[in-house]
Parts: sequence; C-alpha cells; structure tokens
Amino acid sequence: MEFVLACLVGAFFAAAIYLLLSRHTVRMLLGIAILGNAVNLLIFTGGRLTREVPPIIGSGLDTLTAGAANPLPQALILTAIVISFSFFAFLLVLTYRAFQELGTDDTDEMRLAEPKNDPLPPAGY
Repeated sequence: MEFVLACLVGAFFAAAIYLLLSRHTVRMLLGIAILGNAVNLLIFTGGRLTREVPPIIGSGLDTLTAGAANPLPQALILTAIVISFSFFAFLLVLTYRAFQELGTDDTDEMRLAEPKNDPLPPAGY
C-alpha cells in the first residue's frame, strides 16, 4: 500500500511541477493546489499506514504500541489543509484581480502590460 501511495505522490508532484511551469495563472493555481495535496499525502504516508491498531495510548502504557500509526502527521495534515485552502483562496482572488486589471491570464502578456512611454526611474540618488 505504501508503494502505491509513493507512486501517487510522485505523480502528484510531477503534475504540480508541470502545471507550475505553465504561462497561464489558472494552471499555476491548479499546480499549487495539487502540490499542497501531494505534500499532505507525503506527510500522511510518512506517518505509517495501519488499520489494525488505532493511534491511542492504552491504560498503563507510556507510548504507542509498535504497530500503531503516528497521530502527529495526521494532526499536521489537518492544519495544513486549512492553511493551504486559505492560501489558495487568497491567490485565486489575487489572480482574478490581476485578470480584471490587465485583461489576460498569460504571464508573458502581464509582464508586457507595463506602460511603454513611462520615464525610466532615476539611476542614482
């Protein structure tokens, strides 16, 4: 099972990097969302995958049993999901506002959307 999840994480990372290298901002946003999910799945897989033993410390024990899943990565993932969703929402609004102002979602055209006849900034102070 861990091999399958490792392959899935690799596919997520590959798809995210492919989308992040795009010129269009919407594809970049999808790449960021997939990258966040890939990192969450990687952390989850690193915390051991078991179904038999719940991550609960029994009475009279000081630590988890040897076959139990680690609950810390699960708590970190819950926090990361909230943070990544808010980050994605912020980037979505920022991209939409840039699209409204510039009329394009192509990053090359955004760079060329600067005024052509503006005076150059001062060379020294």
